Amino acid sequence: MSGHAADLEENKMILDRLVTMLIYFGASLILLLLGMVAFRIFNFKANVKDELVEKDNFAFAVVYASYFAGLIIAIGGVFWGESNGIVDDLLDIGFYGVVAILLLNISSYINDWLILRKIDAPKEIIEDRNAGTAVVLGASYIATGLVVASAISGQGGSLFTALAFWLIGQSALVLFSYLYQLITPYDYLKEIEQDNVAAGTAFAGILIAISIIINQAMFGDFQGWETFGSDVLLNIALGIIFLPLVRILTDKVIIPGKRLSHEIAGQTIPNVGAGLIEAFVYIGAALLIVWAL
Repeated sequence: MSGHAADLEENKMILDRLVTMLIYFGASLILLLLGMVAFRIFNFKANVKDELVEKDNFAFAVVYASYFAGLIIAIGGVFWGESNGIVDDLLDIGFYGVVAILLLNISSYINDWLILRKIDAPKEIIEDRNAGTAVVLGASYIATGLVVASAISGQGGSLFTALAFWLIGQSALVLFSYLYQLITPYDYLKEIEQDNVAAGTAFAGILIAISIIINQAMFGDFQGWETFGSDVLLNIALGIIFLPLVRILTDKVIIPGKRLSHEIAGQTIPNVGAGLIEAFVYIGAALLIVWAL
């Protein structure tokens, strides 16, 4: 092949990749628009424009931005894996993209009911503008996005396996919300309801941390229930063991002589910085766990 012919072939390949990228990008934008419509239908009945622009509702802005982030993460799972041709890819993207949007919004109901079980989230966000509740609700969207992305990613599975993965991951999130209370010396839900941003930030950290661990266990091609079961159980067990230990070590190493729990919920003005430290300690530990596996 002459040099000119080779250049033409290379340019054609570049153009094909560019066109394919634009098609996939357009499909993702359509899914994002559908996801934002779903937010208004399934989540808050408030007027988005009024809350963000007219009322300057910071709590609502945190929730809205976090839902958008969780939506992008969830949809990202659709695009992972080898291509089966642009037509088949678009069919899969459309079908599993809609599934991802539905699962993300169904999870918002579950999280509101079971994770934020003592809190009227819409009231706290819209009427009280409670930033503590907003941080937790926002983290639940991101955490659920990670779970949904792993549930629908890869090849070798089906709609049934995707739904099963999502249910297992969602159940683990709820489980950890109860376990968190066992290792926390204060009633974190009560603190969050009282607009304690530090407590909300700390709890948000463990939600995202466990979702990172779950995502690593479930993400990719389905290789059978036996392999899947062992991976998920191992990762969840490691989370149960190490995340509380990391919390204890933080008191001993990062701020010796002080207790994070006192800084977060034992003062007249809660220490938001302490809550942020605890949150990122959990997230950092989760990343170290998945990198070590």
